[in-house]
Amino acid sequence: MSKPRKKSKKILFILEIVVLLLFIGGLFVYGQISAKLDKIDIQETDLADQDIVTNDQAPQMTGYTTYALFGLDHRSKNEKLNTENSDTIIIASINNDTKAVKLVSVYRDTLLNVKDDTYSKANSAYAFGGPTNAVSMLNTNLDLNITDYVAIDFNALVTVVDCLGGLDIPLSYAEIVHMNNYCVETSEETGKSYTPVELPDPKPEDEEAIVDTYHLNGVQATSYCRIRYTASLDMGRTERQRRVIQMIVDKAKKAGLSTIFDIMDQVFPMVKTSVSKTEILKMIPAMIGYSIDETTGFPNDYKFAQVKGSVIVPTTLESNVLKMHQFLYGDTSYTPTQDVLNRSAQITNIAGGGDVQDTAPAVTDTPNDATDDSYTWQGDTSTDYSSTDTSDDADYSTDTDYDSDYSGDDYSTDTDYSGDDYSTDTDYSGGDSDTDYNDYTDGEDYSENE
Repeated sequence: MSKPRKKSKKILFILEIVVLLLFIGGLFVYGQISAKLDKIDIQETDLADQDIVTNDQAPQMTGYTTYALFGLDHRSKNEKLNTENSDTIIIASINNDTKAVKLVSVYRDTLLNVKDDTYSKANSAYAFGGPTNAVSMLNTNLDLNITDYVAIDFNALVTVVDCLGGLDIPLSYAEIVHMNNYCVETSEETGKSYTPVELPDPKPEDEEAIVDTYHLNGVQATSYCRIRYTASLDMGRTERQRRVIQMIVDKAKKAGLSTIFDIMDQVFPMVKTSVSKTEILKMIPAMIGYSIDETTGFPNDYKFAQVKGSVIVPTTLESNVLKMHQFLYGDTSYTPTQDVLNRSAQITNIAGGGDVQDTAPAVTDTPNDATDDSYTWQGDTSTDYSSTDTSDDADYSTDTDYDSDYSGDDYSTDTDYSGDDYSTDTDYSGGDSDTDYNDYTDGEDYSENE
């Protein structure tokens, strides 16, 4: 009768040892993660305690956590100019109950109020006043109440892709051409190597159609994210960025602990955020359940205008903000505030003075290493923070409508990128060009108080 009792005690003892080992292992992992978080450049002062501007009239979205994600242009040429545009601007909304994540890319050339009734391209807001001003720009133009951000440059993206062993991405002929061109500069800036992707021979008749899936390293995947000179312009560029983010998240979830620690060691020193270490540690247990549900771009409806430079004009800001709130929060009761209505009217007024078109200006296949798509505001003659792209690439789609087929590769749960069209009446044909590179100095004031 005593033998079963000894056996049960032995089993119980083994279970206790297993639980203890798991507990010790958990403490070790937690300690390792906690130590590695110290590598992140965490801003001790919360943005809400600084000069961040929020719209008091905007709805407080309970049940959701919203962050601003910025991809910074840290290239050496911009350090010399003392500029730092956020050429990637993404709003991330997390449903606290379902852990579903939705992403909205704000197109870099979108005409918005970037600060103090100053209207310019959205990507200039970061250079004009750092993360505080960039977050304020999103809040005041889009009726949001964001108080936290994460910022990285493309060195971090190169590194995380390499740590994960690369990504398998479908490419068109045009994307291969432009990616190879961008790889030259990306490699020089990061010190990382790459092998150019060989172009298909013969060249396909439809240069925008997917030709194959290629295994890309960090330099190549980052260069792929930078492409904006195909027929899909910045809309295609931001779609590529969201696709790569989705693939990174999916691959990281399946990665081993050593790979995750490697990413933390190498990438975290390149990250700047307002999210505290305590908050990050609290989020870690739930992160495995996060999934990117849907992604899109902003504005959804737009036209192009030459307002001392090529800009994207929301048609209208009011209606686009309404659609964005419905997308991010499923909020059908939301109505834009008076601040958004005022900005919407002013943007329409500004664009009315330019050449508003359904399509972007046509481009040539001349390498654009000397282009400058700058646009300054309010007659201001100080430093122009608008974007300058000196990559040596050409547009191969002057007369081709964007109808790229990403068939077979759906990178989000509910979103099919096949033939995706971001505007109801916009033709992407003609590519991207900024034909007027003069600074705005004739004294007109684009302030809302005009």
